[in-house]
Amino acid sequence: MSPSADVEAKRMSYPVDLNQGTVSGSGAPVVSAPTTQNTAENVAVAAEPTSSVEQALAATKTPPVPVAIAAPEAPKLQWKEFRIKSGDTLSSLFQKAGFNDGVMLSVIHGEGEADKLQRLYAGEDIRFGLDGEGNLAAIELQRSRLESLKIEKTEDGYAGETEVREPEIRPAFAAGVIDGSLYLAAREAGMDDRLTMELAGIFGWDIDFVYDVRKGDRFEVVYEQLYIDGEEFSTGRILSAKFTNRGEENIALLYTDSNGESDYYTPEGQSMRKAFLRVPINARLSSPFNLQRRHPVLDIVRPHEGTDYAAPPGTPIKAAGNGRVKFAGWKGGYGRTVVLQHGDNITTLYAHMSRLGKGIKTGTRVKQGQTIGHVGSSGMVTGPHLHYEFRVNGVAKNSRTIKLPDAQPIPKSELARFKQVTSQSLAQLNVFLESQNQLALATDN
Repeated sequence: MSPSADVEAKRMSYPVDLNQGTVSGSGAPVVSAPTTQNTAENVAVAAEPTSSVEQALAATKTPPVPVAIAAPEAPKLQWKEFRIKSGDTLSSLFQKAGFNDGVMLSVIHGEGEADKLQRLYAGEDIRFGLDGEGNLAAIELQRSRLESLKIEKTEDGYAGETEVREPEIRPAFAAGVIDGSLYLAAREAGMDDRLTMELAGIFGWDIDFVYDVRKGDRFEVVYEQLYIDGEEFSTGRILSAKFTNRGEENIALLYTDSNGESDYYTPEGQSMRKAFLRVPINARLSSPFNLQRRHPVLDIVRPHEGTDYAAPPGTPIKAAGNGRVKFAGWKGGYGRTVVLQHGDNITTLYAHMSRLGKGIKTGTRVKQGQTIGHVGSSGMVTGPHLHYEFRVNGVAKNSRTIKLPDAQPIPKSELARFKQVTSQSLAQLNVFLESQNQLALATDN
């Protein structure tokens, strides 16, 4: 867009003629420069306009008028949207949008992350953008409220990239008193199932939430509430929590160390995590440790040197702690079995499996929580379950009552930073607790 004639006229009204030493223009006075010899001193003087010239310029000079240049509008697309269902394929979705497999192949062979379009899941939303001529100009695959895959037409084909939105995080608080179970109390307090499982996992090293929890036990939790566009849509991590079990208070604080590793600790810096899981499976106890138990198959008194957990076939079995696979295979009446060696003097045994975990064989290193097998009914059993043994120096111990060794506490070099960070988390928890107490008093009155 060019400046208007008025603007150009104003900018060019009074050009300075350096050769003649005059300023000319319609209605402007003409001033002659004095004739001088061309000395260095005189050149400097001659370069300066006379006061009359300055006045003329000042009177007529107009600042340039800014001109906005409109950006060309992006062509509007016509969108065809679909909710992906079970059984849908990428090819069938392209056909619904009116495109053949040739177009589909040109898209997934495009640049960037365009090939990720091949991974589709039921429940996701996909839309195809068509230009004015009906050609495919863009695709948007909404994987979640936070993540989307966007593909656009380029000069060379198609190019895709994944966009991830960062949610707004606000602290939230929930509290409850257990009457029947933690699950019911947490749901009544407004906690979702994932948050409840996380709470149980934090304190589960010391508390058996199936057998140790009593009526009147209570919990208070500060957690992350996630927002998108000002609306709640999910929960994040637990930031701090307090669980009172049989009158004993347990406090856990989330801490991220200087290496970026996050875990839960007591206010004193002791790890909430233990070197061993108290229970290596998500299942109910069916037969406890009992050295005087009558065997259900042989009908004789035979020491039951482990703990049985009944579960459906295929239920994952986890390694109770870091260690090495000492044995993996068939072991007489134990059936398909894995034995792990933890350090010099502790072993754990997992029996009656239907199959071993992926990559589990003698000599393999495993990490705590890793799936080492799946529940079955191999060996001498009456039904599918896990038989779990915990031995110290070869002697069987009750895995549900033995004092488990702690994981590593906060190192001394990190302790000052830990205290500084977690003191704020603890103060935040106390503020929520005080607010809750005041609300309870106001309600009672």
